Amino acid sequence: MDQDVELSIVAGSFVARSGREADLAGVLAKYVVVTRNAPGCRNVDLAASIATPGRFLVIEKWDAADAQASHLDSAEMVEMAKAASGMLTGPPDLDLFAAISAHDLR
Repeated sequence: MDQDVELSIVAGSFVARSGREADLAGVLAKYVVVTRNAPGCRNVDLAASIATPGRFLVIEKWDAADAQASHLDSAEMVEMAKAASGMLTGPPDLDLFAAISAHDLR
């Protein structure tokens, strides 16, 4: 891994309204595929909770915080937010993380 890379990690937890789990999974899956092609994106993963049905986790890795910040204003992000509107029990829980021991295969 390039020592000059400032890895930025974002995690978002999304909880679907009852009966909307599959719909939300579809919206998030599309977002993940599209986001993987965004400038500065190293990887994006989507996971579903085993302990809490309807809870999804999106983990994004970016080359730098400014690449991730630019993505927040992107058309893909706006489209995902609009598509998920009405499917969530509340706002997503988003957090930014500094890499301590993060690794990807790129």
